[in-house]
Amino acid sequence: MSLLIADIGGTNTRCALAGPDGPVQQQHFRNQDFPSAAALLDHYLGNLAAADRPQAAALAVAAPVRNDTVQMTNLHWSINAGELRDALGLHTLTLLNDFEALACALPVLDDTQVRQIGTGQPDPAGTKIVIGPGTGLGMSALVREADGWRALAGEGGHASLAANSAQEAAIINKARERYGHCSIERLVSGPGLSLIHELLHGGEPLPPEQLGELISSGDPSVCASFALFCDLLGTAAADAALMLGAFGGVYIGGGIAPRHEERFCSSGFRRRFTTKGRYADYLNTIPTYLILAPNPTLIGLWTLAAT
Repeated sequence: MSLLIADIGGTNTRCALAGPDGPVQQQHFRNQDFPSAAALLDHYLGNLAAADRPQAAALAVAAPVRNDTVQMTNLHWSINAGELRDALGLHTLTLLNDFEALACALPVLDDTQVRQIGTGQPDPAGTKIVIGPGTGLGMSALVREADGWRALAGEGGHASLAANSAQEAAIINKARERYGHCSIERLVSGPGLSLIHELLHGGEPLPPEQLGELISSGDPSVCASFALFCDLLGTAAADAALMLGAFGGVYIGGGIAPRHEERFCSSGFRRRFTTKGRYADYLNTIPTYLILAPNPTLIGLWTLAAT
């Protein structure tokens, strides 16, 4: 039985079929071009040959999944597994959190698909963490069990963000005054980078896409904002590693850091990751990696389908 797999994010959706050797017939769509997830997925399925039409689906969504229902966090779509299954003419449909699915890819990523940042050697059976800023901030853990790995779905991106300097405290306080709560995602995400730049340098907020172009061109003020962004991500990653004892490694995914690979890898991320006082030595033993594989969430969904 063929399987539709899709990574439904806050901005983009990536669709594929689960082939014997990995995701195949991949297509990328902008969510704003469709009124609903059902319309987007029906469009993808409509482009397939009848023989390739799947009978089941496993969908990763950038939001909590409760009782087979999703209200997207950074998108107006709502999804119910049963209703979507019937609308697409499928026999079965499973919804997962997107970073729960991404975590399932971690054991199968090879050295060409990740880049280590700093020192540390992974414990092959140790807990792994993945955290990734994009439209929002996803986070998940992968723990070893007797019969394999188990991914843990959560919403760690909405935990409160801690400051490590007077500058960070001032920015977090301003964000809290504006929004009532400053989560990690509020500053460590695409919109968060826009907010950091606005609070640091003033002026009208710049969209994440424009900031990305300015980072690539080496704009000094935007690169300073990105440097602070990387520091804050290091804080969040270290906090997660301490909470779960992530001796299997901490992986950075999402759409932002891989796009600026060299600047991110040379940033203060790793230095901030290990700046935890008495636990600096502890964190120095935990490796950190940047995920470079294209569409790794689809790899995670494919891995789940293969087990």
